[in-house]
Amino acid sequence: MFVLQDYSVAVLFCVITMLCWGSWGNTQKLAGKTWRFELFYWDYVFGVVLTALIFAFTLGSTGQTGRGFLADLAQAEPMVLGSAFLGGVVFNAANILIVAAIAMAGMAVAFPVGIGLALVLGVLINYVAKPEGDPVFLFTGVALVAVAIVLNAVAYRQLPNRKQGGGSAKAIIIAICGGILMSLFYFLVQRTFAKTLPDGIMLQKGYITLYTANVVFTLGILVSSFVFVTAIMLKPFTGTPVAPGAYFKGAIRDHLWGIIGGGIWAVGMTLNLIAAGVASPAVSYGLGQGATLVAAIWGVFIWREFKGGSSTVNKLLIAMFVAFVVGLSLIIWAKL
Repeated sequence: MFVLQDYSVAVLFCVITMLCWGSWGNTQKLAGKTWRFELFYWDYVFGVVLTALIFAFTLGSTGQTGRGFLADLAQAEPMVLGSAFLGGVVFNAANILIVAAIAMAGMAVAFPVGIGLALVLGVLINYVAKPEGDPVFLFTGVALVAVAIVLNAVAYRQLPNRKQGGGSAKAIIIAICGGILMSLFYFLVQRTFAKTLPDGIMLQKGYITLYTANVVFTLGILVSSFVFVTAIMLKPFTGTPVAPGAYFKGAIRDHLWGIIGGGIWAVGMTLNLIAAGVASPAVSYGLGQGATLVAAIWGVFIWREFKGGSSTVNKLLIAMFVAFVVGLSLIIWAKL
């Protein structure tokens, strides 16, 4: 299997993760205005699973180091596989809850609560599990990224034509639950990894490589979707119910964009897991969640979501980008 050893390459992989995690959502916009998110999500999940399998049978099964995917899967302990699978279930629930909260209360309320909480708690959990890197630089960087997320939300609230959200207690509670769950999934996957020597020799039987863990993780997303996604189709948080058969009425273009979106997200996840072996889980997760910066760039410069904003909005956006860049730089510096 492919084993990474260079920190600079690990940072590059984390940056690619940021680009992937911050960009996959664009495919939903491209899928079509009439294609509901619940239907798009099925194709997104299929794209995630397919991409994880491709990585497992290529990078995860080639070379002279480690164990190949199928051999690794065969020797895995049930409890280890269960943790990776549970990580997929937890991620799926978190992802759906945060999206639902955004639909109910708007990005300005739900996004900083859900994603901000996931960022702070996620880095803390992964650092406690594997304390690597300078905590001062790491957590100062995380704090600045959290500030940037809040600034993005404040700027959005200043827009005269923003999507109106009730900001109800229900939506905030859903966002909090989503953020807590989102902070846990990475740890559940990371704890299944077999320890290795620098040359890639496995030291633990029963544990698995990151490529195997990634596949099992995506299977957790797929299986849980039959419960979670079906539930929100029949009883959505907002809008009218969606008949399960509506999925088969979509155009090829609609389905294709969902699969591409899932593939983009899965590339980011896989590269982030590869990088974690060198950069540490806390640093990798923190940099990966900097995807909010990439999403903000798309929103500001491509989709023009802040068009018509006042000078105050522009100043808030500048402050947001500065906080993001400085915060991410500190996270990278924490392991140098």
